[in-house]
Formats: sequence, C-alpha cells, structure tokens
Amino acid sequence: MPPVLLLHLVIIAWSLTAILGKLITLPATDVTVWRTGLAAIGFAIVAKLMRLPLKVTPKERWHLLIIGWFMGWHWLLFFLSSRLATASVTLAAMPAILIFCSLVEPLVNGTRRWKKAEVLIGLIIMGAVSLIYKVELRYWLGFTVALVSAALATVFALGNKQLTHRHPFAVLCFWQMCGACAACWCMLPFVSGHWLPMVPGGIDLLWLLVLSQVCTVAAYAGYIVVLRHLSIFTVNVVYNLEPVYGIVLAAVIFGQSEHMSTGFYLGAAIIVGSVVALPWLNRSSPSPTA
Repeated sequence: MPPVLLLHLVIIAWSLTAILGKLITLPATDVTVWRTGLAAIGFAIVAKLMRLPLKVTPKERWHLLIIGWFMGWHWLLFFLSSRLATASVTLAAMPAILIFCSLVEPLVNGTRRWKKAEVLIGLIIMGAVSLIYKVELRYWLGFTVALVSAALATVFALGNKQLTHRHPFAVLCFWQMCGACAACWCMLPFVSGHWLPMVPGGIDLLWLLVLSQVCTVAAYAGYIVVLRHLSIFTVNVVYNLEPVYGIVLAAVIFGQSEHMSTGFYLGAAIIVGSVVALPWLNRSSPSPTA
C-alpha cells in the first residue's frame, strides 16, 4: 500500500473516534476505561508477535504511566465533549493541540523561542474560537471541554517526545495505555458512581473493539510505518485533515443532528486552514536563535 494512502487511512481511523464515542451508549468514563484497557492488551499482543520484551526501567515505567495518565484524561474529556455537544464541535477544537504545542514547548524546552508565525496563527485561532462560541452558544460547554482535552493532549505530546526513540512503539504504548486505563478507572466512582466499568452489550462491544483495536492499535502501527517513508512535514500537513474527515463523516452518519451553522463551519475552516498553513510558514521563515 502506498504510504500516502496508508497515512490517509490512519487519519480517517483517528477521525472516527469522536463518532464512535457517540455511537457507544456507555458513559464516557467507562468508554475510556474499556478503550485503553483493550488497547493495552492489543499492544501487548503486538509486542509479543514482534518478540519485544515489555520490561522497562522503573523510572521510565513511571514516566510512561504518568504520560498515559494525561492521555487518559484527554480521551475522557474528548468523549465527554462529544456527548455534551456534537462530534463536529469536538473535532473542531482538536487542531488547537498543534498551536498549544508550538506556544508551550518554548516554555518547557528552552532550546528555541517563539516564532512570529506561531504567535500570529495562535491569535487567528483565538478569533476563530471566539466566533464558534458566538454562533454556537448552545454548545459552549462541550466546546470548552474539548479545548481542555486539547490542552491535556499537549501535555501528553510534550512529555512523550522525550521517549519516542528509546523503545519500540508497542512497548511505549502498552505502558501508556496502562496509565490511561488506571487514570480513568480512578474516576469511575466520582463520575459514574461505581467501581467497575459497565459491561458493554453486543453492539457497544463491537464499537469498542473497533475503537481500541482499529482506531488505536492498528492506526498507531500504521502511523509508525508511515513515518519511515514520509517526511514529518508531509505527515503533519495530512494529519491536520483529521477534523475535516471527522466532520464530513459525522454529518453523513448522524445526519441533521450534526448540521451546524454557517458561522461554525467558517470558524472551523479558519482553525483547520491556519494549522495546515503553519508548517509552511515555519518552513519558509528562518529559525530564531536561542
């Protein structure tokens, strides 16, 4: 399969997560517990097939578990947002992750300064976010939760950057999924009122298997394969099409309930367009000295 086609399939799989979060009838916390737990099993099987030991040093294990903790909360709020609003609203907030990373990384990494293009794009996206709040006030809570979810994903991305080249992806993802599962399981008594996740029924179990094994395990494995054949620039540009695919698929699957106002689509287009433009702006502008 051509790497570009594989990359688009991976992005489509990731764009389905918000849709599956609405299709599954379990509470958002239970969905996240099942997704991360089943994904951990899936990555353990992949590691076994690749003959990779899951053992890491105690220090790295705790690092991975803590990173997974933030990922678990990110997914929990992601699914909660799709319940409070629509899949389209949730997906419209996700490109903010790249902007958050661009603006926060210099604060925690000291190796580079902010670029003018990143600050400008950040201001443009803030304007687009304000527009969405104005025209879709009924979904303000769901959109706010989605933005908090994006902020947690930023913590996960920056924390994960240090370890991505130290161990194979199956080993890293296994421990991170364990941390994510533990983080969401701890929230069950407070959010769902019970200590054990609800047992999914027939169709819910099917969607959970798709969510955990196709949209998580298989998609991430495909992403790693793509990184070996395509440049980071190409991958980042195509990755930003995730909300576009998701919004279109949500409209097809859910119909009228996913149809938003013209102002929403304008705001979402500004956000996606700004994020897609950022790699080109960064590529063409000289890097400031640290």
